[in-house]
Order: sequence, then C-alpha cells, then structure tokens
Amino acid sequence: MRRDSVLSLIGLAKKAGKVASGEFQTEQAVKRGKACAVIVSAEASENTKKKFRNMCTFYEVPFHVYGKKEELGAAIGCEFRASLAILDHGLAASVEKRLENAQNGGSKENGYQGS
Repeated sequence: MRRDSVLSLIGLAKKAGKVASGEFQTEQAVKRGKACAVIVSAEASENTKKKFRNMCTFYEVPFHVYGKKEELGAAIGCEFRASLAILDHGLAASVEKRLENAQNGGSKENGYQGS
C-alpha cells in the first residue's frame, strides 16, 4: 500500500507538470535549483546512483533510491525511468514523508534506500 501511495504521488506530480525525468532532465533540474527531491531507481547502475547522490549532496537536494525502473516509468506514463526530480516543494515533502514511512515500515525489500 505504501509503495502505491509513493508512486501515486509521483504520478500526481507529473500531471501537475512538476516532474523532470530521465538522467539529463533530472541533472538539469538539480543544477538549475529547480529540483526539490530526486528519486533514482534501485535498479539504476551504481555509477548513476553515485552520480546523483554526490550531485544532490553538493546542491543540497534530498536524494532517495526507490522502486524499479518500470514502476517509476509507469507512475509518470513512460516505459522506464531510472531517475526523476520532483519540482514542487509541497509534493516533494509529501513524497519524502511517504518514503520515510516506507523505510520505517521495513520496506527495504521493496527497493527503498533513504539518502
């Protein structure tokens, strides 16, 4: 249930036009100061995770590893997505709260790894 609520919120953010997805758009959103949170798929390469983790640390953007590429893609109407950025503070806070609840609920097996 928690997993669905996270993905549902990401879908809502996409409908509101508040998601940058894909490696290039996510990176640009972070560097331009527009990203309020970054989510990278648990299936992304270690290099991709490290790149975004370091970038988010430098630019002080919350970073999360969550879900499968197919799930993140489906949430925003795409086939696969390894990374995305939430561009709205309120939506990002809601997503982060649900990610935190997923982590506290012992959902590591579902692919959640907090920053």
